[in-house]
Amino acid sequence: MGARTKARKRALDVLFEAEQRELDPVSLLAQRIVEPGTEAALPQYSVELVEGVCERLGRIDELLATHSHGWTIERMPAVDRALLRLGTWEILFNDDVPDAVAVDEAVELARSLSTDESPVFINGLLGRIVDLKPTLLA
Repeated sequence: MGARTKARKRALDVLFEAEQRELDPVSLLAQRIVEPGTEAALPQYSVELVEGVCERLGRIDELLATHSHGWTIERMPAVDRALLRLGTWEILFNDDVPDAVAVDEAVELARSLSTDESPVFINGLLGRIVDLKPTLLA
């Protein structure tokens, strides 16, 4: 597993845990930086991901809700919701990551961590975000 893949997984862990425990993700992130628990220290890219998602959460959720036909944000499995938020942030707001890589990484994490249907759903929704990217950033 590559360094960025591990960083994405750790960012996913923080976002998922914060939501499950009804905590502010940035506060939980700060706690994990100081006390990583049984894990190694959080990679800097995990920090960038969590902070980036939190900074743009309203816009990200608006886009996901608009383009996830038949699914509300609340109805999505929590892991999928976090993966979609991470993937959308990488696609729209991180020029260092190619769009295809952001989609593939989210799909692979969904394959190992979520439901059987999740990889197809995440691939489709992030694919729509990629297709619409020029209009979404205008």
